[in-house]
Amino acid sequence: MTMDGMADGEPDINELFAPLPPAQASGVVLNEAREVLSQVRQPIEAELWGSDMIGALSNKRADGDGTGVDGAGVDSTGADNTGVMAELAHSLVPAAEKEATTEALGLLRILGALAAQPLGAAASEAADRVATAGVKDPAWASGLGSPTVGRCWRYGDIGGRQESVTVSFGYGAAEHALSVLIDHGKGGRVKDAWVDNAEGLLDKTWLAAQHDPLIVFENIEPADAGERLSKAIAAGECPSKPDEADDLKAHRALLHARVRYLSAN
Repeated sequence: MTMDGMADGEPDINELFAPLPPAQASGVVLNEAREVLSQVRQPIEAELWGSDMIGALSNKRADGDGTGVDGAGVDSTGADNTGVMAELAHSLVPAAEKEATTEALGLLRILGALAAQPLGAAASEAADRVATAGVKDPAWASGLGSPTVGRCWRYGDIGGRQESVTVSFGYGAAEHALSVLIDHGKGGRVKDAWVDNAEGLLDKTWLAAQHDPLIVFENIEPADAGERLSKAIAAGECPSKPDEADDLKAHRALLHARVRYLSAN
C-alpha cells in the first residue's frame, strides 16, 4: 500500500484480514480506519490504503490460482464477478454509516472513489448521508478520486516484448506516478503495477533510457496511456514473481479506478 515507504512498520493488511470472509470483516476494517486514516495527510495515502484493503478482502474470494477479484468487480482475467463488492456493500457500508465518525466517513469516501458497482455507489450515497448529518469530512477527502492528470510516458525493449506505461496524477502540488508493466509476450497482460513519487521521475526514466540502446522511450498523451492500460486490464494479469502478485493485489483497485477516470476525461 505504500509510496516511498509510507507505511514502514505497519502490520501487513493481508494478515489482519486473513481469517475473515468479506461479509465478516467490518469490525477489523473500521478499527484499521480509526488507526490509519487519522494519520493520513494526502489523498493518495488514503487511496493506497483503500486499494490495499480492497485487495486483501477480495483475495478471500479468490479462485484456486489466488488471483482474486479487483475493485472493479472483475477477476484477473477480466471476467465479471461482483460478489465481493456486493458483500461489502451490504455489510461494511452500513457498519461505517452507523459508526458515523470522521474516519468512518473517510472510509466511505475512499470506497466511493475506488470501488465500482455496487460498492462504490452504496459507499458514496452513505457518505453523503453521514456528512449531511453533521460529521466532518477528513481534510484529505476533498477531490478524492479526481486528481489532475499530468505527464504520461512509456518505455520498453526494442523488440516490443514488454513495456512500462506511467501516468502522473496530482492533488494540488503533490504528484504521484502510477506505473504498469505490460507483458506483450504473454498476450499484453498486466505483469506488475506500482506507485511512486512523480517528482523527477520522468527525467530519471528518460536519462536511463538514453543510456540503453535496447530501450525505446516516448512521451504519450493521457488518452493513449488510458487506451494502453485499458487493453492490458482487459487482457488479464500475468505476475511471475510473488512480489509482482502482491503489487497487483495491493494496487489493482487504484489502477482500475484511475483507468476508469482517464476514460471519462
